[in-house]
Amino acid sequence: MDLTARAAQLSADRRPFVRATVVRAQKPTSARSGDCALVLGDGTIEGFVGGQCTENSVRVAAREALDTGESVLLRVLPGDAGVFPEAPGATVAVNPCQSGGAMEIFLEPQLPAPILAIFGTSPIAEAVAAFGELLDLAVVRLPGTHVPDGATAVIVASLGGEEAAVIRSGLDAGAPYIGLVASRKRGPEVLEQLDATASELARIHTPAGLDIGARTAAEIGLSIVADVVRTIRSGKVAPPVSAPQPITAVDPVCGMTVTVTDSTPHLNLDGTDVWFCCPGCRRAYEKEHAA
Repeated sequence: MDLTARAAQLSADRRPFVRATVVRAQKPTSARSGDCALVLGDGTIEGFVGGQCTENSVRVAAREALDTGESVLLRVLPGDAGVFPEAPGATVAVNPCQSGGAMEIFLEPQLPAPILAIFGTSPIAEAVAAFGELLDLAVVRLPGTHVPDGATAVIVASLGGEEAAVIRSGLDAGAPYIGLVASRKRGPEVLEQLDATASELARIHTPAGLDIGARTAAEIGLSIVADVVRTIRSGKVAPPVSAPQPITAVDPVCGMTVTVTDSTPHLNLDGTDVWFCCPGCRRAYEKEHAA
């Protein structure tokens, strides 16, 4: 599989994933430095970064990376490794069923860029679009009043027209930030046209942008995008596209948390599914219960 092409496809589809790269492998391990895989939100692994026990640790750590948006160095150690101090940005996973080697795997979350939807063709709208593209935001120019679901910010810079309709669409789409470019007098008049709750009004900013004394269209555009970035970095905005939470279970033999996928070893005993980190634990469980 061409992982570079696959990663590009996932990014184009706005599907979150984690790029996992083996940066160190100490024998005996099945993986080598440079091995790479893509980990999807449901726990699917495309590529190779080690055996089944290692994959389970990678799935759990990758899910955390998607939730936080932060890269992490995963240190996978055998059960007899003893105490291993954690370091900032590193996570330690001790696998009791591992063959004996140690690994370090760098996990880098790839999240879709926040959508910046812009309504209007005014010079301020053009400036907002230019700054948004410079910051690698997903800039969407609205041809009509409909705001797409998942938009992080909606900027209404038409200086008239269907402003209230766009704002209502942005509220209904769940956009955390809606900025209306209008004077301090006209802005409230536009908001009066909305049947908005107090919580909805709290998401609307008018005049849009931070107060930096902006005068020109470029300066106003800068102040607006700066306010959008402030909102995104505040931690109050959910990821642009949330990955589905995978189903997890605890291996009753080794105690490892495993992510349930089509390839996860399991047994069905008396109508109850039991999940394992590897076939070895499944065989041990079968033997114990057969006795």
